[in-house]
Amino acid sequence: MNDDVRNIVLGVVAAGISASLGWLARTFLWRRRLRRTQAFFGLPDHSEALLVVNRKAGGPELTVMRYDMFALLELSALIKDCRARVQIVAHDAAQQGFGGRTEFCVGGPYSNDRMAAHLSSLLPGVRMNVEAESGPELGALRIGAQTYRMERGRSEYVLLARLTVDGRGDARPVFLFCGQRALTNQAATRYLAREHERLARKHGGGSFALLLKVVNSQAYGPDVVELVADVTRAARTPLPEPAAGTE
Repeated sequence: MNDDVRNIVLGVVAAGISASLGWLARTFLWRRRLRRTQAFFGLPDHSEALLVVNRKAGGPELTVMRYDMFALLELSALIKDCRARVQIVAHDAAQQGFGGRTEFCVGGPYSNDRMAAHLSSLLPGVRMNVEAESGPELGALRIGAQTYRMERGRSEYVLLARLTVDGRGDARPVFLFCGQRALTNQAATRYLAREHERLARKHGGGSFALLLKVVNSQAYGPDVVELVADVTRAARTPLPEPAAGTE
């Protein structure tokens, strides 16, 4: 073998080794990123997630709003990326505890009974006005001492929460998307899909509750979302009982 052939062979071998090392490095980084995502969502390989759907506000039938359906599609893509399966269940048929399976609960307490139960037991510092006759107060979101009123099409609010059972390291999280309108629920799912890596770095495997504002939805739909505040402490602190005679 002359020098030219030897140099060609060595070059091919070196290129093959470099390509293999690059592939191994990319695979390692991809797997590490996947494991972190799976840990944040509580979705290891071949696990099952629960998608709890609401009904269309104002009707008894299980008719999901168009934007809520878009939210479910975005969540389904996240679940698939984690190599997990999804089960869809109606809000009034999910009669089970939490922590056994990751749960994504979509819709405000006006159309989702399970959301109402989660707020009562997990986030007692949160109230949403669901009285149909309340006029401009309809949908007003109270968190602790603050009240956030909806300006339809201009500024609307949604609560995005990740909650776990305290003291149980193996418990799967519950994700809540509690918005003033169906469009805001989709905005929250899109925000989670875009920001979950940053949220995982900041909060780890712990609980959090974030208040988001959807800006000018009549022009931008669910795309322009601002983080208003981390309201975890206020949301988990029970609201004081109203004084006698004030109701």
